[in-house]
Amino acid sequence: MATLKDIAKEANVSPATVSRVLNNDATLSVSEGTRERIFQIAEMMHYKPSRVKRLKHESDLSSKQIGLLIWASAVDEKEDPYFAKIRISVEKRCDELGIPIGRVVRGNEVDPILCQQMDGLIVMGSIDTDDISKIFPNHKSIVLVNHIVEDLRGYDSVKISFKQAVKDVVEHFITLGYRDIGMIGGQDYLYKLWIKHQDDVLIDKRQVYFEELMKEKGLYNEEFMFFGDWSTASGYEQMKELLGRPNLPRACFIASDPMAIGALAALKDQQVKVPEEMAIIGFDDIEVSAFMNPPLTSVRVFPEQIGRTAVQLLMERLEGRETAVHVAIETELVVRESCGGTHK
Repeated sequence: MATLKDIAKEANVSPATVSRVLNNDATLSVSEGTRERIFQIAEMMHYKPSRVKRLKHESDLSSKQIGLLIWASAVDEKEDPYFAKIRISVEKRCDELGIPIGRVVRGNEVDPILCQQMDGLIVMGSIDTDDISKIFPNHKSIVLVNHIVEDLRGYDSVKISFKQAVKDVVEHFITLGYRDIGMIGGQDYLYKLWIKHQDDVLIDKRQVYFEELMKEKGLYNEEFMFFGDWSTASGYEQMKELLGRPNLPRACFIASDPMAIGALAALKDQQVKVPEEMAIIGFDDIEVSAFMNPPLTSVRVFPEQIGRTAVQLLMERLEGRETAVHVAIETELVVRESCGGTHK
């Protein structure tokens, strides 16, 4: 029977790293490639943890009930599969651990009584923490996923490392020789659970870090900044508006792949060649991105890892961890044809 040492030797890491990866330790800093390789080697070697230890752990967890509070609607999930992948990952990981998900609730369907019956709550989306505390007062048993607010003192959280992602995009454009760089993105909101149409408008972190980095490099141009509502249709309209301006950027960062797909359609309609006349980089690396014409360069995020990490953080809280942990999942820039090889 394979041991942790066997897996560690094959993966060229320490047994401690193998143990922490296989136990989904969210605090471990290790590349996604190394993490995936360890899981693959463990599966190949048919590794199984101690049965006694596993059964005891599963028995303890099976008595817990987890609630999943999601702001994204079913329509949002269809428009951008990123949201659905996180939810499915949470559900899959809970199923693997034998933890019942007591209720999956959309933001506008919240039942405070049902939520308070849960042992822990995973919240997907930037829902006002004041509202969350009203339906589930124990903040130590809450994990916030992709919450835009920075000061989340006391709450566990997991999110994308937006700062690193935007830096990769800007530096890649600059490496290719582009200096006139624009952005198409959307607004974020701090959602209220019971008050419709009174959500607080917030600046998306991709916009914050893009403006900050471009200003540092002396390249920021406000005329190249356009914002919509994250949909494919909005991407089309924002690019159409951009193309109507007298001065055009030579490259454009588009903050979601659905918007980028709409933008590519607008560029095609206006007979603007990509990347010869405008280079494009998207964000999310959804499956269809690789099959666009031209194939879309995009920032790959890891929604499955975000979901698994959220479950791991909550399990640690339910097992007694007192200190809040904040995890930022790294991204990867997947270079395809839409950004071009050289500046022309």
